[in-house]
Amino acid sequence: MASSLKNLSEYSQKNLSDISNKRFAIVVAEWNEEVTGALLDGAIATLTKEGAKDDHIVVKTVPGSFELTLGAQWMAQDPKIDAVICIGCIIQGETRHFDFISQAVATGITDVSLKYGKPVIFGVLTPDTQQQALDRAGGKHGNKGDEAAITAIKMLGF
Repeated sequence: MASSLKNLSEYSQKNLSDISNKRFAIVVAEWNEEVTGALLDGAIATLTKEGAKDDHIVVKTVPGSFELTLGAQWMAQDPKIDAVICIGCIIQGETRHFDFISQAVATGITDVSLKYGKPVIFGVLTPDTQQQALDRAGGKHGNKGDEAAITAIKMLGF
């Protein structure tokens, strides 16, 4: 697994651009809030560490990961928003629900990015267990929220 080989909170300083005038939207799912809250904290901390102004970061919540795509679309259509970061956590369960939701969210986020020509970042965990999610939300594998924020910054500098 990739996160066992690389800490999600560690990143290269290469291709980081000045983001002091960039505006970010973070759309975060309320479902699995213990995890998504930690991911959100990581994303905000990384954005501000790298130069984003607090008042240039808009946070919106949606009920679950499935709703991330519409929330992302609503934020991406705002011409003042430069990048959208989607944060969610879909944990494998006993039914195929996980497969349908994960695929729909991944496709939807990609479609929004292509439709609006701006970075819309997939900061969604898809672990098998709650513990694996916590390990990637500031635990032993770092924080996927950090990685999502850096991805947004690097894509803005592309």
